[in-house]
Amino acid sequence: MSLPRFGFLIALLLGLHSALIAAEKTFVITDYGALAGGEKLNTVAIQAAIDAAAESKGGTVVIPAGVFRSGSIFLKPGVALHLEAGAVLKGSENIEDYPKRRTRIEGHFPEWRMALVNASEMTGLRISGEGKLDGSGPVFWRAFWQRRKENPQCTNLEVERPRLLFIDRCTDVRITGLRLEDSGFWNLHLYRCRDVTIEELRITIPSSTPELAAPSTDGIDIDSSQNVTVRRCFISTHDDNIALKGSKGPLADQDKDSPPVENILVEDTTVGSGNGLITCGSEATLVRNVTVRNCVMIARATMLTIKLRPDTPQHYENILIDGVRLEGNGRLFNMAPWTQFFDLKGHPPPTRRVNNITVRNVSGSYRTLGTLRGNPGDVLEDFTLENIAVTLADEKFTVGEIKNLALKNVVVNGKALELPTR
Repeated sequence: MSLPRFGFLIALLLGLHSALIAAEKTFVITDYGALAGGEKLNTVAIQAAIDAAAESKGGTVVIPAGVFRSGSIFLKPGVALHLEAGAVLKGSENIEDYPKRRTRIEGHFPEWRMALVNASEMTGLRISGEGKLDGSGPVFWRAFWQRRKENPQCTNLEVERPRLLFIDRCTDVRITGLRLEDSGFWNLHLYRCRDVTIEELRITIPSSTPELAAPSTDGIDIDSSQNVTVRRCFISTHDDNIALKGSKGPLADQDKDSPPVENILVEDTTVGSGNGLITCGSEATLVRNVTVRNCVMIARATMLTIKLRPDTPQHYENILIDGVRLEGNGRLFNMAPWTQFFDLKGHPPPTRRVNNITVRNVSGSYRTLGTLRGNPGDVLEDFTLENIAVTLADEKFTVGEIKNLALKNVVVNGKALELPTR
């Protein structure tokens, strides 16, 4: 072996050794002044632990058992976050504890509030543990519904509400084991991330009541990201459970900040209430190569929601749902025009295309098949429904103009499904 190559090997091994040492370092937030109990605002102390880990060339910030109230914290390169069993990172109820910055939200970059936990431009991000992120949602939900009462046309962003986790332009991400509860807005938002694994999360809204719904509490928003796996999770929210997102507006397909959502795998996951097990949109342009397999639906969520905005060029293709057990009272499909807050901004209406959609090996009891239709001019083609045997309370099925819609062994309430005549 030549000396230069030998020297390179030694340097590489030393670098790996240093990385392993850094990974073994722990920085417990109570050593930096954090106090449990839920009364003290611990933002400064937790951030100090993060900063110390970063200055030490990496390590794991540990939140021990106890309730620690905080505003926005910002992870740094080389710093992991771990919540031990019994640990609760509880979001402040004061919106001012979440700084307002230019951030990605609903397909654009307004000045808006940051999340409880934020990570940006990191490689090898790790967030783990048996603990809980609690978003203190009710105070933010009440503020939104009060504003909606005052102005029924108010948008989702008119009342500022913090997300629980915002992961921004990160690569090699692993988020495991946590409970996410009562988010003020979206729970876990990935923007322009690659090579992400999300495992064994439990995302719920336990403080919601019939009198106080939890608006816009999406479970996982996969925004302009690639190579994302969601595995062995439980998600039950008041909005989309897993949403595939991008940009919106008549020129959205020219938006360089919104690359395609592609190569998404969801498996061995259970969903309860909410909207889609998988939702495409509402803000999205190109979504492709999505596989959902071996999942269970136990409440009222829709299996596949495809929102077709008449103001946005959209292309959804190569979506496979293979193996879903139904034990609830929702819809299988909701593909339909989505006109909430749409704006052509003086441009001619763009077109949309949905193709190569396959749903197979679905069984159990649910409420209804739902709807498969688009806007006038949408191109919908190559849909296959195969090996579906379901018991439904309502056999109604609304189907629009779809080219090459194939039904193969689709049985509803003991009878072969026949499409309604147009």
